[in-house]
Amino acid sequence: MSFLPVTKEDMLARGWDEVDFVYVSGDAYVDHPSFGAAIITRVLENAGFRVAVLAQPGWKTADDFKRFGRPRLGFMVSGGNIDSMVAHYTVAKKPRSRDFYSPGGKTGLRPDRAVIVYCNKIREAYGKIPVIIGGLEASLRRFAHYDYWDDKIRRSILFDSGADLLSFGMGERSILEIAERLDAGEDISQMRDIKGTCYAVDVRETPYSGAECPSYENVVNSKKEYAVSCRIQQDEQDFFRGKAIKQKHGSRMLVQNPPAMPLSTAELDAVYALPYERTYHPMYEKDGGVPGIEEVRFSIAHNRGCFGGCNFCSLAFHQGRYITARSKESIIKEAGLLTSLPDFKGYIHDIGGPTANFRRPSCDGQEQRGLCKGRHCLAPEPCPNLKADHSEYLDILRSVRNLPGVKKVFVRSGIRYDYLLCDSDDTFLRELVKHHVSGQLKVAPEHCSAFVLDKMGKPHIEAYIEFSKKYFSLSGKAGKEQYLVPYLMSSHPGSTMKEAVELAVFLKKMGIRPEQVQDFYPTPGTVSTCMYYTGLDPYTLKEVYAEKNPHEKSLQRALLQYYDPKNANAVREALIKAGRRDLIGYGQNCLVPPAKPHGAANGKRKNGGKNKR
Repeated sequence: MSFLPVTKEDMLARGWDEVDFVYVSGDAYVDHPSFGAAIITRVLENAGFRVAVLAQPGWKTADDFKRFGRPRLGFMVSGGNIDSMVAHYTVAKKPRSRDFYSPGGKTGLRPDRAVIVYCNKIREAYGKIPVIIGGLEASLRRFAHYDYWDDKIRRSILFDSGADLLSFGMGERSILEIAERLDAGEDISQMRDIKGTCYAVDVRETPYSGAECPSYENVVNSKKEYAVSCRIQQDEQDFFRGKAIKQKHGSRMLVQNPPAMPLSTAELDAVYALPYERTYHPMYEKDGGVPGIEEVRFSIAHNRGCFGGCNFCSLAFHQGRYITARSKESIIKEAGLLTSLPDFKGYIHDIGGPTANFRRPSCDGQEQRGLCKGRHCLAPEPCPNLKADHSEYLDILRSVRNLPGVKKVFVRSGIRYDYLLCDSDDTFLRELVKHHVSGQLKVAPEHCSAFVLDKMGKPHIEAYIEFSKKYFSLSGKAGKEQYLVPYLMSSHPGSTMKEAVELAVFLKKMGIRPEQVQDFYPTPGTVSTCMYYTGLDPYTLKEVYAEKNPHEKSLQRALLQYYDPKNANAVREALIKAGRRDLIGYGQNCLVPPAKPHGAANGKRKNGGKNKR
C-alpha cells in the first residue's frame, strides 16, 4: 500500500477521476495509528471509499479546497490531534515557538480555530455539500463552551462552522455509518439517529426524548446555569446509559445523540491492523519531517478510555471512561512489525495509552449498568468494587520484550499508581522497575493539598507517598538507581496561595525539585474549566476559588520551583501574601533566603559594582 492521495496527480495516478471524501486536517499528514486522521481515513479506505487527504491547506482563499475537485460524497474536517488554539498558544496566551504537528515544527501553517475556518472555505468553494466535522477540536466544543482565549462563552462549533454533522469521541463507527448512508443516497440533513453525532434542527423539530441542558443564552447570562449545563453534559457521556442531550441556541436546537458503542477487542485489532505507512508523508522530508512522530514511531497503543476521570483532562468527554483493549496477539504482531522497520534500534518506547496499566473496566458492573454517574473510580479513594489486575498487561510486556530483535520495552504512558497499589500482587511493579523504566518513571500526583486534589478528581497525596516508597525500595533491590518524575500543576481551581505554599513545603520535605511545572490550562469541555470560569463546582454548586490574575498565577508557579534563584523574589512575595514569613530565612524549613540589602546583590557595591582592592 501507499499514502493516500495528497495531490490531484496522486488521485489520477490511482486511476480515479474523483474522490468520495476529502479529509481536511490542521496537522501535517502522518499515516500512523496514533494520529486520528490516519485511523479515520484508513477505516474509510478499508470500507471501499476513495479518500484524499488535504493536510494544512492554505486558508487565505478557497483555492486549495478545490485541489481534488468536488468530492462525490463530501468533506470531513478536523483541527488535528489537538485543539488548534492549544497548538498555537501557551497558557499565558503567548504564541508557541514550535508546532509539533507541522513539518519542521514550523508555526503558522494552520489558522486559529481551524475547524471553523476550513468549513467556511469549503462552503465558499462548493456551497451546499455535506461537511462532517470531528477530531478533538470539534468533539470538545460540541456544546456552548467557555473559550479561554476569547474569555467568553462561544456557541457550539457546529453552528460557527456551518457543518452538517459533528462526530464526537472515537469516530470509527459514526463516520463509517455516515459514509455508507451518504453512499446510499440519503440526504445528510435527515441523519438524526447516528450515535456519536450531533446535529442541529429548528426548535420546532426538537426530539421529545433526552436531557435538556440550559440554553446558550442562559449559560452566557448565568454562571450557575453554565455549571448545571456542564454537569448534565458530563453525566451523559456513557455509552451504556447516556441519554441524548439538547441545548437551544436561539431558534435552533443542538442535539447530541447518545455516545457510540466502543469498539470491541476484535474491532480494535482490525483498526490497528490497517496498512499504515507509520510515518509522515515524504513531501515533508525537505523540512526535516514532522516532530510529532518521534514520540510514537516505536510505541504501541494497547487500550482506549480512562476511568481515572481527572477533572482537568478531556479524555472522559472525548474517549470516554470505559476501557477497551487490543488483544495480546494484535499487540505482539505490531511489535514484530516495528522490529522490521529499517530505523528500529531494538527499543519499543511504550506499550501504553491514556493510562498504561488499564486493561479492563474498573469493575464488573459496568457491563450491566455503565459507569457510575458523578463518581470517580479511584478518587478520593478507590471504589470498593474496583478490580485491580495487572496479570494480562504483564504477560504482554513479558512476551514483547522476549521477541527477537527487541532489546528493551519501556512504559512511558501515565501509570496510575493508585490503581497499581490496589493490586494485591506486586509482581507487575517489581517487573516494571526491573525491566520497563528508562531510569525515570513519570507519574502525576499533581498536588498535595487534599482540597485541591478533590477538585482535580485525584487521589490524596498519601497514595503517592506510599507508591514512591515501594518504587524506590524495589529499585534498590533490583540494583538500579531510578527516579520518579512527578507531574505537578499550579493554579488549579481550589488552589489559593495558601495551597501553593503547602505544595512547596511538601516538595522540599520530599526532596523533589521539579524541572518543569504546568500552570492549569482551561481547555474546552472539562469540569476543571467549568470551575475556572464559573467559580462553582458543577457537582455541588459550591464556590471554588479560581486564580485568574496572571501575576498571582506566576507566583503560584514560582513556588513549585522555590529553589531556583531566579524565582527568589516571586517566592518571597508569595510567602508574604500567604502570611508565611516564617518560611523566609536560613532555617532548615525555609524555602528562600531573605532579600539582600539594596545594592548588596552579587557582592556589588554602590560604586558602579566594582570591588576596591
